[in-house]
Amino acid sequence: MAREGVVVDMATLRKQRNGVAINVSKDPLIGHYADVGGEQLWIDVLHSTLEHGLAPVSWTDYLYLTVGGTLSNAGISGQSFRYGPQISNVHEMDVITGKGEFVTCSWQKNLELFHAVLGGLGQFGVIARARIALEPAPKRVKWVRLLYSDFSAFTKDQERLISINGRKQKTALDFLEGILLMNQGPINNWRSSFFPISDHPRIASLITQHSIIYCLEVAKYYDDQTEKNVDKEIKVLLQGLVYIPGFYYEKNVSYVEFLNRVRSGELKLQSQGLWDVPHPWLNFFIPKSQILDFDSGVFRDIVLKRNISSGPVLVYPMNRNKWDDRMSASIPEEDVFYTVGFLHSSGFDNWKEYDAQNREILEFCSDAGIEVKQYLPNHTTQEDWSNHFGAKWVTFLERKRQFDPRMILSPGQKIFDKQLQQAF
Repeated sequence: MAREGVVVDMATLRKQRNGVAINVSKDPLIGHYADVGGEQLWIDVLHSTLEHGLAPVSWTDYLYLTVGGTLSNAGISGQSFRYGPQISNVHEMDVITGKGEFVTCSWQKNLELFHAVLGGLGQFGVIARARIALEPAPKRVKWVRLLYSDFSAFTKDQERLISINGRKQKTALDFLEGILLMNQGPINNWRSSFFPISDHPRIASLITQHSIIYCLEVAKYYDDQTEKNVDKEIKVLLQGLVYIPGFYYEKNVSYVEFLNRVRSGELKLQSQGLWDVPHPWLNFFIPKSQILDFDSGVFRDIVLKRNISSGPVLVYPMNRNKWDDRMSASIPEEDVFYTVGFLHSSGFDNWKEYDAQNREILEFCSDAGIEVKQYLPNHTTQEDWSNHFGAKWVTFLERKRQFDPRMILSPGQKIFDKQLQQAF
């Protein structure tokens, strides 16, 4: 099950929590929280916390992922610009280190391990429990999409909107992402069916005219008390945006329907036998100062020339100050950086085409001096891993010596080559 690695029976660890997988509590200092087993899925965390009128504030687009898994990477989505990644919303963890020790770590104790594990790619310990911050849950979501033909205008509007990002700021958006619409991909995709069928010809005509259309996707949460103001707040936030006139779309959906929007697409693809196929994805972060170069060199050159994109392509900005640089996750140095995700699905006979495109994109970034940081990184050499972590590499090595000196947790990621293992 884990070649040259270890398997942990997470269910047996619930004895530490009185046999409860997800437990909601309140602390006078930190407020409401949920103690959650690392093996639990985020969709189950959502349903369990909603029973108390509460929910986490930071999510991934797909909820059928484990808590320990996303916290070992970062856990990002359209909420990250305001609430930070999921690793920024954890109070405490129980961790099984590479030494086989069961350690509780938090902001108050064993801080080095706490920072190491969050975004640490599973290299320092297995997350057995996480204490997740909760806030009152909204009931519904005003969900809006706007279309752009100009990438510079699209990014300027995105950056303006994420600059309004106070956690308690009532006028701020709760979610912001961007999607590319291209001829080789469907107007509605498996992430969500949004645009009305009657408007598909108009949108298709736009795509034919411009080759790529950029879709800004935003959401504002509300409940019974705030419902009367949500339309006014959306109008104020979107005032002055330079999207294409007449291409404004909105929905009102439940909070659960919005957060779990990818699931319906997944089930549809499963019924067609199109879900359990290769997914040669590529995800990375790009500094704000280089995103226009990326658009011209990748979106409008490599991607259009190859003409194989068969899944959503995401592009949206985040604020660096919502991340804790002491954690292991590696991000660009600039105050604003973009997430780009090529979420392709291929057949079993043509996945190599997508791998080749991914390599070409990374080679272009390297040649152009675009300082990308892979998210869900897949590097093959020690030098690449060192470059990935940058100034954090020395700290990463020191933490490895401290928490997993025998490199029991190393297989899989291939971060440490044989020469470095011998040095340990």
